[in-house]
Amino acid sequence: MEELDVEPSTTLIPGAGFNQKHLGFEWGPGDLLVYETNYKLQGPRSAGSPFVHVVRKDEDICSPILRKLFNESHLIFVGLQKIKEDVPSKNKKSQFVSISKNYRSVIRACMEELQQNAVSTQDGSLASQYGDQVSILLAIELIWNLCEVLFIDAAPAGSLLLHLLDWVRLHKSDVDARAREVLQSDSPAQHQSYWDVVISLVLQGRMDEARQVLSKKASMRVESSSVFKRMDVLLQTMPIFNPAGTQTLTEFDVKWRHWHEECDRCLQDNTFASNRHLETICKIMVGDEDALLEQKELLSTWYHFLVTRLLFTHPTIKPPDLHYYAQSSMNMFLGPRASPEPLDIILLSAFEFDLHQVIKDCSIALNNWWFVAHLTDLLDHCKLLQSHNLQCVSHIRAYSQI
Repeated sequence: MEELDVEPSTTLIPGAGFNQKHLGFEWGPGDLLVYETNYKLQGPRSAGSPFVHVVRKDEDICSPILRKLFNESHLIFVGLQKIKEDVPSKNKKSQFVSISKNYRSVIRACMEELQQNAVSTQDGSLASQYGDQVSILLAIELIWNLCEVLFIDAAPAGSLLLHLLDWVRLHKSDVDARAREVLQSDSPAQHQSYWDVVISLVLQGRMDEARQVLSKKASMRVESSSVFKRMDVLLQTMPIFNPAGTQTLTEFDVKWRHWHEECDRCLQDNTFASNRHLETICKIMVGDEDALLEQKELLSTWYHFLVTRLLFTHPTIKPPDLHYYAQSSMNMFLGPRASPEPLDIILLSAFEFDLHQVIKDCSIALNNWWFVAHLTDLLDHCKLLQSHNLQCVSHIRAYSQI
């Protein structure tokens, strides 16, 4: 992704612009035709370059795999334009969420094909190109998914954290691969990645899976089975909000606080002092920020840290409060010496519910207008851009129809 708020780069056109010649140009749909002209408006004619250069910014359009993405997303776009205005807003919301997921599905399919080609190709430069395209699509899908959660689906308190957990799990899938490797080994409990897998599952709120992996160690340590059983009970009894259930958010909060106090009591009583890994897990579950920051390598990103922090300190977070936790989590995770990347800035703007800034920064940082055009169109259909009075929406929609 390109840096934000920087001077545009200069593109050199080999063989053009030398010998004191002007460059003439003609705009086309996605292309720019450039040719040499006389330096002076009047005077004798002189021989110039016989070449007309085609300058194209969106090189991805030439990629067969990405062309498939553009074509399939165009079909989704056309279907979106057919949604009638008189459909009840509640029904529209489910349609818009479904359409958003369809967009993300074609992005994912494209990423998988690019990854397969990167592995199979013998051309190193082509493999590098595929890798760069995968990185860009990963960032696009990450941003799109977060916008879907925060703006299109507009998850309320309680459900919001569940959606954010799904968001993190989807984009931190290496945990599943490592868990399979550990469980399929001859001696899972002795595997070098055993505790990393257990802690990673806890960090993502996957308590049942963490219990499954933890049971491999418990069965081997008869002398310390009581502390493993105590941890198993804490993992099993952690309350998880169920939006479809009868329990109110207030009732869930009371139950969760009782569980949280039980975890804290175990720490105060040194219940897990005999096993530093179990003690670390208990510190994580009480939301100890130092213990969480010690797992930077497993968390890998500040937004994973954010979601885990909320899971163990504020599971009933309301959308308007997200921005505070997002900003502080980014500052804590990156530290004073590290500067946020363009992707970090875009995600932070989303957590601040600043849609205009998200669109603006994506326009600068991404290498083509495909993502911005389709996301802006969908957000406009959701009536989320009316307060911004964006005059460019109709132009972006027209661009998407090309």
